[in-house]
Amino acid sequence: MINPFTDDSQREVKDRQLVADAVKGSRSSLEQLIRRHQDWIYNIALRMVANPVDAEDVAQEVWLKIITKLSTFRGESSFRTWSYRIVANHVINMKKRNAEKHTVSFEKYWHEIERTPDLDIPDPAGLPVDLNLILEETRIQCMMGMLLCLDRQHRLVFILGEIFGVCDRIGSEILGISRDAFRKKLSRSRARLYQFMSEKCGLMKKENPCHCHRKVKSLLDEGEIDPQKLVLTDNCLLKVKKIAREKGDRLDRFLDTKGRRFFREHPFQRSPDFVKALDEILKSDEFQTILYERN
Repeated sequence: MINPFTDDSQREVKDRQLVADAVKGSRSSLEQLIRRHQDWIYNIALRMVANPVDAEDVAQEVWLKIITKLSTFRGESSFRTWSYRIVANHVINMKKRNAEKHTVSFEKYWHEIERTPDLDIPDPAGLPVDLNLILEETRIQCMMGMLLCLDRQHRLVFILGEIFGVCDRIGSEILGISRDAFRKKLSRSRARLYQFMSEKCGLMKKENPCHCHRKVKSLLDEGEIDPQKLVLTDNCLLKVKKIAREKGDRLDRFLDTKGRRFFREHPFQRSPDFVKALDEILKSDEFQTILYERN
């Protein structure tokens, strides 16, 4: 698997060649380009909207924009900067998805958590899947909810900088802001999210009020988690920490480092294969008409 956020001249050369061939009409090159980047774009979308179905829609919308604009890529910047700036602009400006409509602040999110009763852990013998998988689903679902408490730009900066380990130089290029602005936004997003976790989350401190195992029974009873359809722990390609760029920042506080570790333990999910779906759209008369009008 390629990591588009590392400095790799060979990867960039390959991307540029695929773009050039795709613009000339090579369907094979376009498919390769999509498959090289679809997992990363999907995982960014997933953390922006916290729902796999919505993330699939977002990723497909992004790919349509990239493909439609592919002929305008002039090589004045890296393909990474050009393409992921399209990703960034889309996820920051897209219409609100379902989960975003219900989470607007850390305060409101905590009230929702408090309303979920603490109950004894369910009997593993009565569950259709391993209890640990359900506990993991609960933990990831809650942490995805925390991400939604950040505004979109700070959320995206956190996803790129803290979870995927994107450095300030690359992050600033993708978002079209200065390196200093990227660092400041990353620092603010860390501070807001980790302050909430350090005060409320039992992963950070055992004495904190919220613990996943106390909430899982209520979430199962309310249908918020379906043990037959685990959506955030299923389709795991590998852990984020295996592909995230590692960086050693001596100024990081302990809680920051600990919190980052929890987020990087989340699954890096395999993207739906967009090649077939996009191929059908690209061949449709409606899309061809729109494309012709733009050209």
